[in-house]
Amino acid sequence: MSKKVLYTLEYPVRCSPVILYEFLSSASGLQEWFADKVDDRDGIYTFGWNGTDEKAEVIDKEENKFIRYHWLHAPKDEYFEFRIEKSEVTNQTILVIADFADKKDIKDQSQLWEYQVKDLFHRIGS
Repeated sequence: MSKKVLYTLEYPVRCSPVILYEFLSSASGLQEWFADKVDDRDGIYTFGWNGTDEKAEVIDKEENKFIRYHWLHAPKDEYFEFRIEKSEVTNQTILVIADFADKKDIKDQSQLWEYQVKDLFHRIGS
């Protein structure tokens, strides 16, 4: 089994960090764009896609700054993270997504994120 590598994607977004964070951290916000169904019980999120459920726990967060999830089935050192940054040059809000994938799968995974982020931006009107 090959070791997965961390990769990051950046997306400029026209939205306040407070509103964006709600879409990245709440079950109702995540259900709008990330999964078909999302439930949060005691810090364990259940994400549903096409009848298949995956569970993740929040392992770190700072309100309106970032939230990091760990898939319960994945190795302990792997996670996916949504980080909200501000461009020092343009003062624009930037959504930074960090995730793990096999090197050969990064392009496909990036395209999947691209599709989901477009849905997110549509939902928030960006």
